[in-house]
Amino acid sequence: MKKMPFSMHVDVDKFLPATDAEKEYLVQMRPSSTFFKDGVRRLLKNKVATISFFVVVIIALVSIFLPMFWPYSYDAMLGNVPGAPMDSSYNNLAPFEYGATEQARIEAGESVFPHVFGTDAAGRDYFIRVVYGTRISLAVGFFASIIVLVIGVTIGSIAGYFGGKVDLIIMRIVDIIYSLPDMLMVILLAAVLRDALDGKLDGTVFGRIGSNIISLFLVFAILYWVSMSRLLRGQILSLREQEYVLASEAAGAKGGWIIRRHLIPNCISVVIISTALQIPNAIFTESYLSFLGLGVNAPMPSLGSLASDALNGITSYPYRLVIPAVVISLIVLSLNLFGDGLRDAFDPKLNG
Repeated sequence: MKKMPFSMHVDVDKFLPATDAEKEYLVQMRPSSTFFKDGVRRLLKNKVATISFFVVVIIALVSIFLPMFWPYSYDAMLGNVPGAPMDSSYNNLAPFEYGATEQARIEAGESVFPHVFGTDAAGRDYFIRVVYGTRISLAVGFFASIIVLVIGVTIGSIAGYFGGKVDLIIMRIVDIIYSLPDMLMVILLAAVLRDALDGKLDGTVFGRIGSNIISLFLVFAILYWVSMSRLLRGQILSLREQEYVLASEAAGAKGGWIIRRHLIPNCISVVIISTALQIPNAIFTESYLSFLGLGVNAPMPSLGSLASDALNGITSYPYRLVIPAVVISLIVLSLNLFGDGLRDAFDPKLNG
């Protein structure tokens, strides 16, 4: 059989020297970028997460600064004037209604600031109580998440880096903590701390909000760090065999330095995502505990305690239950959507 001659067509144009314009394009300087900058850029492209972030920021700013300018206090009973009989006309006002004294002032030509959400059964302005309740819920959520962040990152990084018996002991402790019922722990700690701290917190911030919040923080410190520690431990187990870690060990670097300078910075996406998703969980936990009467002390309001108090007059004043419920839902939903956006932006597995 006769062999056919082999022929190949070569596109000579592909091997021509580059033009000056092509050389300038190839050597032009491009702005450097980092993991954080790339993540922020991806996050800003996510419209839902960006809007959710601004919603949370606006709510937080309103809860912090609005009470400085609002003419009513969260605990002032408007019908209770020293030296005068109790004026019940201020109790249970509907939105934008006024008490008898305020009506008289309006008829006299004076300007009276309205009660936007009306008043509660004690004659207190309901709008400012919702604002203060939002501040309490946000503060508890953020501080509880910081506690979870510090404990979870510390224990998870130690377990993941040192491994062996250290990892075995920590993981068995984590398994035990997972078996503890968090609601029962809150009730027990609240009962114990109420007696132990009775009268010792007067004049302090914790004296105003009560020992129940301290028990809530302790429960987060005892129970809720385990999920973050497990996530971080898994990440560090996969990173501790990397070349830069082995090189640092060979150079004589100590374990704490390696964890702080190499391992935790390379797990920052897990830390950011876990913390962002922990905040709405903490806010929701505080809200339903306050709803059950295990939250802040009266008269300091919380969104959960406001919803609980509204149950007494739900048939006559249903908006008192709807308003704090909507605020809780808006905060938790916005934080969850923002947390999902952070995960999509900063998780390298989702971005190739």
